[in-house]
Amino acid sequence: MTYPVHTKATAPERARPLLAQVERAFGFLPNLAGMLAEAPPVLEGYLGVAGAFAKSSLTPAEQQVVLLASSVENECHYCVAAHSTIALGAGLDRDAVDALRSGTPLADSRLEALRRYTRDVVARRGWTADSLPAFLAAGFSRAQALEVILGVAQKTISNYANHLAATPVDEPFQGEVWEASAR
Repeated sequence: MTYPVHTKATAPERARPLLAQVERAFGFLPNLAGMLAEAPPVLEGYLGVAGAFAKSSLTPAEQQVVLLASSVENECHYCVAAHSTIALGAGLDRDAVDALRSGTPLADSRLEALRRYTRDVVARRGWTADSLPAFLAAGFSRAQALEVILGVAQKTISNYANHLAATPVDEPFQGEVWEASAR
């Protein structure tokens, strides 16, 4: 099934102010937002969850580890490309981004504990007894364990919607195009 990628002009009325907000934040209108505009409550919910996660106690780089690790685990071509680009701008180095994209261990032990915990939240549906102790031992808190779940919720919305819609990757993210077979 094909989903339209709406513009502010073609989107349902309720989605138009949300798209304007996204465009201001990014400097362009990402295809993900244009596609989610088909269902304004979904776009609104996604932006609300994303906004809450952005306010978490995780650093911007740590947030990107969560978002990228979730997207890799969920095999989302769009979000891996987008968050690879964003992660590089948030302070993660190329080696860390490449490790996240390939699902291999990160050199930084703290970020690796975060990646493993995030992966387990996604792959094991929240059953994290194997990775939670290392996550906490790496200096993360119990509150941050819950914040990771919030980030995973954000990515679950966008990853699954992108699977449904086969959202085309935006030009600003083209340099980081990824396919699940790359793992």
